[in-house]
Amino acid sequence: MYKFVITTSKGLDELLKQEIEALAQSSQIELENLKLTPGQVSFEGDLSIGYQLCLHSRLANRVLLVLAEGKVNEAQDLYDIAYGVDWTMHFASHVPFVIHFNGVNKVINNSQFGALKTKDAIVDRFTDDASDRPSVDKQNPGIIFQGRLKRDHFQLCLDMSGGSLHRRGYREDAGEAPLKEHVSAALLIRSGWASDNKTLLDPMCGSGTIAIEAALMATNTPPNLDRADWGFDHWLQHNNSIWQNVIEQAKSNITDAKCPIFASDLSTKVLDIAKANARMAGMEQYIEFKQCDALTLGSAPAEQGYLISNPPYGERLNEYTSLIPFFDEFGQSLKTLFASWTIGLLSSNQDLLKALKLRYNKRYKLMNGKLDCVFCLYDMSGDNLDSFESKLDENHEFANRLRKNLKKLQPFIKKNTTNAYRVYDADLPHYNLAIDRYDNWVVVQEYAAPKNVPEEKAKQRLQEALLYIPKVLGIDPSQMSVKVRRQNKGKQQYEKVDKKGLRLTVFENQAQFYVNPTDYLDVGLFLDHRDTRQLFKQHCKDKNVLNLFAYTGSVSVQAAMGSAKSVTTVDMSNTYLEWAKDNFKLNNLSGNFEFIQADCLTWLSRCHNKYDLMFIDPPSFSNSKRMSDTWDVQRDHLKLLSDAKACLSENGKIFFSNNLRQFKLDEAGMIELGFQVKDISNQTIPIDFARNQKIHKCWILSL
Repeated sequence: MYKFVITTSKGLDELLKQEIEALAQSSQIELENLKLTPGQVSFEGDLSIGYQLCLHSRLANRVLLVLAEGKVNEAQDLYDIAYGVDWTMHFASHVPFVIHFNGVNKVINNSQFGALKTKDAIVDRFTDDASDRPSVDKQNPGIIFQGRLKRDHFQLCLDMSGGSLHRRGYREDAGEAPLKEHVSAALLIRSGWASDNKTLLDPMCGSGTIAIEAALMATNTPPNLDRADWGFDHWLQHNNSIWQNVIEQAKSNITDAKCPIFASDLSTKVLDIAKANARMAGMEQYIEFKQCDALTLGSAPAEQGYLISNPPYGERLNEYTSLIPFFDEFGQSLKTLFASWTIGLLSSNQDLLKALKLRYNKRYKLMNGKLDCVFCLYDMSGDNLDSFESKLDENHEFANRLRKNLKKLQPFIKKNTTNAYRVYDADLPHYNLAIDRYDNWVVVQEYAAPKNVPEEKAKQRLQEALLYIPKVLGIDPSQMSVKVRRQNKGKQQYEKVDKKGLRLTVFENQAQFYVNPTDYLDVGLFLDHRDTRQLFKQHCKDKNVLNLFAYTGSVSVQAAMGSAKSVTTVDMSNTYLEWAKDNFKLNNLSGNFEFIQADCLTWLSRCHNKYDLMFIDPPSFSNSKRMSDTWDVQRDHLKLLSDAKACLSENGKIFFSNNLRQFKLDEAGMIELGFQVKDISNQTIPIDFARNQKIHKCWILSL
């Protein structure tokens, strides 16, 4: 009797156990000590069951034959267990080998060390037995051994499969989001299709894996029949007679498929990949491929059947955003076209599945590669056939408020002074969002929900909002970016959240600015300072202007367009200074313009130039590593403005602003510095920020 360990993805172990039992029963093989643990099944049986599983298992990753095992309480124990095997009985010294080691414990805290210790024991045993020393080849080994350490228990195994069995060999191109072959087989088994064999449809087939695995099942074709190399090819105890019998018996059981299998995808390029994969698997004749949109299938291909698919997940928040309307419409399509069908959908995002508005009757957790996924099964009957209105619900409170806001803003929008403005700002407390429009793009910022709002409820409300925003604003859902805004300090609001590199041009009062709606928490233009920039521009003619904490230089652009004599732009970020330069080029501005990359506080304290007009809009807090100390606008603004005064010309002015809601200007300190103080906050709040009067505060400080 041999001891075997059969591995699979977590969530598939129970199915694997059932497959092993069924295969043993059909081959009249007795199994002993059958045990199931997460991600694997172990048992004892004769050699033929190992061969059977290598060839026939649709769910296994590896078939491992245990050569030795024992307790490991110190590193020497690992060596001793490996040394105790008579390796000359298993492979010849001229055959290169490799050790794959998994697991650590208190004494073996590094898998590389575990592999090295095991390798040393193997080569030492060869040389001590007066044999040639075998070589290690990690790239092209002739035989593979697996070391598996869990707590203090160690197993040393021969990898009979010689590599993961999910790689069937038919998929030369897997596409962008591949579904592993053994996971596809599991979906077909879990759904009930594998034992029912009715019509099967995958309307988002991608590289065709589900359809191909279904065809292999329908024809009773072993998934690894065409595999060229096996882990037992150079194993000295390999019984080729048994192996050939297993192959011949398997070939004799292959039949023609008796059930229709349909696979479609929107992309012709992807569909060509699926067809090529099916051809490689020898299953192309059993699958009807069609190029079409999953939302416009026309009609179901049969009265009853199974729709099994792996729709797009939307792993990133912005991808998720654009997928919500699709799932909303897909749910309606399923209700309309697939009555009496069984629907099975795999996703790593349960919130997207909720947008279907269907009630699942079964749900299974499993892994697809490194992704935690759920596989939900829906019976298309009863409540799941009740239609819902996928168009705009006129009475929905969020949609209604958004429409009212747009109507109120129409006079402002018609003036056409800008195409960048706010349309919603947490008007309804339970839809805690800010929504800004930048030409045909919309940026949604989700404020952290209050602690008394359950996370599930907050997710549901966000999903509702994301469904209605494109419909009310008339934009493509793919041009909607979603970000989560938390209470960040200093420059944290400028950190990257994506890497799309998208750049749009928006206009504002004769000026143009570049914005990036996807990659940063803030897009490059603070909309609440639109009126502030205009007011500042009116003071700039023939003035030497300093813009401190300049960000992407929007104030500097307006100053230059206001005929400033010179404009100095200072910011700590070189990225944003380059952005500011691009904004100047966009507006065809040339003149006495200087861009300085520096810690604004240090630079100002050492500055000896004089400026007639300054714009200072510092962060509320900062603990940037590039600053010599932390910054707190409430604590430190007096010192900042004292340094600024030293660089201010006679009769000069400072526009001082910040967005700390609790901020209180030290007016006594301002008077002591010789400033006249004028609060212009109300003048600088744009109409689209009217309900949020505390968005920023602004003063003119004059000498």
